[in-house]
Amino acid sequence: MPSFDIVSEINEVEVRNAVDQANKEIGNRFDFKGSDARVEYKDKILTLFADDDFKRGQVMDILVGRLSKRNVDVRALKEGAVEKISGNKIKQTVTVRSGVEQDLGKKIVKLIKDSKMKVQASIQGDAVRVSGGKRDDLQNAIALVKKSITDYPLQYQNFRD
Repeated sequence: MPSFDIVSEINEVEVRNAVDQANKEIGNRFDFKGSDARVEYKDKILTLFADDDFKRGQVMDILVGRLSKRNVDVRALKEGAVEKISGNKIKQTVTVRSGVEQDLGKKIVKLIKDSKMKVQASIQGDAVRVSGGKRDDLQNAIALVKKSITDYPLQYQNFRD
């Protein structure tokens, strides 16, 4: 029976390279001279440090630019709250989401079932498996999900006949 998987994966090597490039650019820019602005990456969590909110926004812009140049989908970033740390410095955590979250998986399954297509969708861990009788039905399901889910980076893998 033909099937495919809907997954959300991020290349962590490219994220690390983008963080290194962003830190290098921050170190070279004149408007950041003498400030403690930087980006740290550990366990799929980016931590942005800056002196004030304006510089935090600048650091985020640099990081997003570097990620997009390295073909990392920035829709995978989930910004956290801005926290004050010692003195007047601030930090912000940004989570790099990977894998299809449970809520999104349920939304995709419901979307496919409500469309009355002749395919079945089921959640398989952090992926959604879609199977059906015909290849054309699966391609229609891919088109439906691409059109409906636009705020999360999804890939369609493991297409089998």
